[in-house]
Amino acid sequence: MKRILLILVLLCTTMAQSQEKTFEKEVSKISKRIENITKQQKDSLKAKVIAIDKQLEKGEITIAKSKTLKKEVAAYHARQIEKLVGEQERLLQLLVQDKTNGKIASSEESSKKPIDNYDDDNTFTIGNKTFRFNVSEGNDDENEEKKTKRWERKNKYQRSTTTQFIFAMGVNNVLNDNKLSTLNDSEYKFWQSRFYELGFSWKTRLSNKPSQLYFKYGISFLWNNLRLEDNRIHVKNGNVTDIQEFSDQLSHSRLRHVQMNFPVHLEWDLSKNKRYNSGRVRDRTNRSLRIGVGGFVGFKLGTRQYLEYRDVNNIEIEEVQYDNFNMNIFNYGVSTYVGYKDTSFYVKYDLNPLFQNTETRNISMGIRFDLD
Repeated sequence: MKRILLILVLLCTTMAQSQEKTFEKEVSKISKRIENITKQQKDSLKAKVIAIDKQLEKGEITIAKSKTLKKEVAAYHARQIEKLVGEQERLLQLLVQDKTNGKIASSEESSKKPIDNYDDDNTFTIGNKTFRFNVSEGNDDENEEKKTKRWERKNKYQRSTTTQFIFAMGVNNVLNDNKLSTLNDSEYKFWQSRFYELGFSWKTRLSNKPSQLYFKYGISFLWNNLRLEDNRIHVKNGNVTDIQEFSDQLSHSRLRHVQMNFPVHLEWDLSKNKRYNSGRVRDRTNRSLRIGVGGFVGFKLGTRQYLEYRDVNNIEIEEVQYDNFNMNIFNYGVSTYVGYKDTSFYVKYDLNPLFQNTETRNISMGIRFDLD
């Protein structure tokens, strides 16, 4: 395959070089290049002036600044025309010298039919068919402009939804009768009643254009643990769950309930959007202060109580009790977070009671990581 490609390249090169040049054709090509250079520079200048006018209309720059910018771009493109056209004029001088020295023939002196509108350096012929390589002759500024236009076409609709991996951890406890003061009298250990949360979230911009407001939604799994103070356990008595003293000395007592949640938040992301020289604006998220307010709905996947103790014979026993302990299967509540970049302080509160026939509600607070 490599040999075939090499042969084809050599063949094309040989045929391209075999095209006979004439004075008239070379003059025509130089003339067309000068015309194209002038047109491209004027078009580029026009596009930049329009972009400056748009900035002025939006109030991003002052009138004085817009005039200065217009003068700068006009001077730049004037220099570009002078430079590029000057190069073509030097080529024209060399061509005239070659004609005078007899190094290049005129069309009348050539027995071959000229190929109109083609650059011999970029053409080759197979049989009676003429082929042309499309080679750009623009300067760096023009190529950059074309590159920007291609980018804009490709990204006409910027990505408005991003995905994050969620990990949160912290402490659990309960409130009675929706009173924050009851937290001081809680029957659960504050620092040892912990929760862990894993999940995914999707962050969608509310508007079609770049902004700082987002709708955030997702799915997560929570492992909530509640550890009672002193030597007590949860006991199910019919439709009521009581907290009672345990007969033996406990070394470990923990009630764990696992649940699946569907959180929804309205997030205000103060990250500064990226602005390009062309005036285009692109979203940048999780780069600054973030504030989220919302809630969740979900249901419990399972509940169990872990006990570790020594019985009357001083035998260490580990016991797992599988029961729902009259916990409400469905749960819903409110949540909020305030953070910087990927890390935030997170608070979640259940609006429905933790146990049936009670006014005890779960509250969680901790650290949350939103990882792109």
